[in-house]
Amino acid sequence: MNLNDFDITTHSGLYISKDEHPIFGKKYIARFQYDKKRYVKVLGYEKRDNITLNKAISLIEKFKSSIQKNSHENETKDDKKITPKLISKNSNIDSDELKKLKEENSYLKSLLGDYKKVKHEDLVEGIQKIYDLQSLKPYQIELIKLQNWLEKENKRMIIIFEGRDASGKGGAIRRITRYMNNKHYRVVALGKPTETQRNQWFLQRYIEHFPTGGEIVLFDRSWYNRAMVEPIFGFCTQEEHEIFMEDIVNFEQDLVRQGMILIKLYFSVSKEEQKRRFDRRIQDPLRQWKFSEVDMQAQDLWDEFSEKKYEMLRRTTSRSAPWHIIRSDDKQLARFEALKIILNSVDYDGRNYSLNFEANEDINISVQRELLQMRKTKDY
Repeated sequence: MNLNDFDITTHSGLYISKDEHPIFGKKYIARFQYDKKRYVKVLGYEKRDNITLNKAISLIEKFKSSIQKNSHENETKDDKKITPKLISKNSNIDSDELKKLKEENSYLKSLLGDYKKVKHEDLVEGIQKIYDLQSLKPYQIELIKLQNWLEKENKRMIIIFEGRDASGKGGAIRRITRYMNNKHYRVVALGKPTETQRNQWFLQRYIEHFPTGGEIVLFDRSWYNRAMVEPIFGFCTQEEHEIFMEDIVNFEQDLVRQGMILIKLYFSVSKEEQKRRFDRRIQDPLRQWKFSEVDMQAQDLWDEFSEKKYEMLRRTTSRSAPWHIIRSDDKQLARFEALKIILNSVDYDGRNYSLNFEANEDINISVQRELLQMRKTKDY
């Protein structure tokens, strides 16, 4: 969450949103530092949770007390820890234990292979990928908690992933769903509509995949195909495009009003980075399947996509269903921000407040800032 969207109250560490949600009212959050760690928590909404300023003050003080108590308990545990002894050459090691250590060592060597023959840049890239995967795990654990909360509260969530080709949508979806309970989420990537679907209401084929209670549906591209891809490639008429642009905000507001948690993510890749990723797909036999006829035209039609993107963001963002713009030239940072946006969308049980949930404002930017940037240049 962006702190610029909040005003500080008279109570230390307590903030209230500048804008008021049309249904839930203004949002209270706690944000403070304790023992060199920063903590952020959504306390609730004025209307939805019936929170007054006095109640918000009471909630933040309880939160601070719990943090201080947990910190004290952890310090006590640390004091009781026994420092393990280092094993020297003269130590008596059980023969079975030594055998086990040798077997583990052989197994690790087999995994690494003859690493000296691997190119330095490939080795560095491989190590970096391992580090990146490990650094995401604390947030992936939080996603499981969020899933449990949705199931307990019988809530429904839709996450839309939009962006140009090679903007990092698919990779982000794979990282987000990596450890999630597959009984309670679905990834939906619809192909071309059938003849029957062409004669139906445009949104009907998407509604058929909407989540039930306790479920998350992730749309890898969504109904926003009609805002960008379809008009550019002539898959819809100008009239159909305009009807969609006029109606979609009300449709999404109705979804939110009926209890749907709707998150719209737009992965914004630069023209230069998109070209680099396309070149890699063409050159790498393991990635060539990703390169399509549409990809071949993406660079040539960059300005056309920029115009449609600008129009889409300007006309279809709303308080009920705002767009979250994620600069995705750095895939790892983009995935971090996507995870944080999803986790900040609800106040689920058991949140690990020692993690940093604040937005990286160089990566997770507002619609207004993206539109301003696009008025200056069409590079995004």
